[in-house]
Amino acid sequence: MPLEFIKNIFFYIGQRIILTIIALVVLSFITFSLSYIVPGDAALVAAGPNAGKVKIEQLRREMGLNLPFHEQYIIYFSKLSKGDLGKSWFTHQPILEDIKDLLPASTELVFFAMLFNILIAIPLGVLAATKRDTKTDLSIRILVMFGAGIPIFWLGLLLQHFLAGEAELFPIAGRLSFSNRNFESNTGFILIDSIVQGEWSVFVDSLWHIILPSFTLSVLFIAVITRTTRSTVMKALEEDFIILARSKGISEFRVVVKHALRNALVPTVTILGMQIGWMMGATVLVEEIFGRPGIGKYAVKAVTQSDIHAIVGVVLIVGVIFIISNLIVDIIHFFLNPRLRYN
Repeated sequence: MPLEFIKNIFFYIGQRIILTIIALVVLSFITFSLSYIVPGDAALVAAGPNAGKVKIEQLRREMGLNLPFHEQYIIYFSKLSKGDLGKSWFTHQPILEDIKDLLPASTELVFFAMLFNILIAIPLGVLAATKRDTKTDLSIRILVMFGAGIPIFWLGLLLQHFLAGEAELFPIAGRLSFSNRNFESNTGFILIDSIVQGEWSVFVDSLWHIILPSFTLSVLFIAVITRTTRSTVMKALEEDFIILARSKGISEFRVVVKHALRNALVPTVTILGMQIGWMMGATVLVEEIFGRPGIGKYAVKAVTQSDIHAIVGVVLIVGVIFIISNLIVDIIHFFLNPRLRYN
């Protein structure tokens, strides 16, 4: 491996890490500002409706709400750097511990939604591009428009009613059936822990519970990736190197997959990376509809309880996931795009 190439790798990744750190600091400022400008008295909510003025003022001093904005932010950032997101007002537990307990369930949901996204959207996009302006292309575009326009909560209710309620093909709600309620997950990832412990019935049960909610979560994102893949593959198929490849007698399948799709993956990977953060935020609707535990349902409870610190904690975690996923995408770009590797 040339020395110049290695230098480019370290320079590019180092540059992206610095930008990521800056983005994380900006994110912390934005989330703190949200908690500061949200209407309502945080001390009053924390103290409860029956608390007296003395108790409320005492809490306000303990929470630092009587300090200027910049001093409150410095305290917030110093706690944040130690992993302290504060304490929830309705669970009375550290918010980070609450999120750590619930994040595996949301991660499983997003993982399978992303799996549906990749396995369905990219083949559909390639098929539409290779069948340009045909009935197949038109059908896929109509399907994509429908998927992009249907609200997630409505689709979830429809699937839940017809496939789970009427047809009884899938469970209606939850992560596990009542018969497996006593299964103990060490990491919170039930699918992984059930395999490690050899509990295959629990694995199948958990897998069956996650299909409907993950597909519901993925539909909107499938529409976006299908359209992106179609347009990028169509553009790649018009390039001179594709004409050269065809003139060499290479099969159409290899031309499309090895040459056109490979060169069209860069914008698709970019959007896929951003969709991880978007999906994590969209779990709010899906987890509430399907009765699944997770940070989305936790956020809904925090909103109903006016628990500002818990809401800010969820927003911060989702933002961190979004930023980190984009860092990973940038690194993948380096190896996919020759112009970045040798510039």
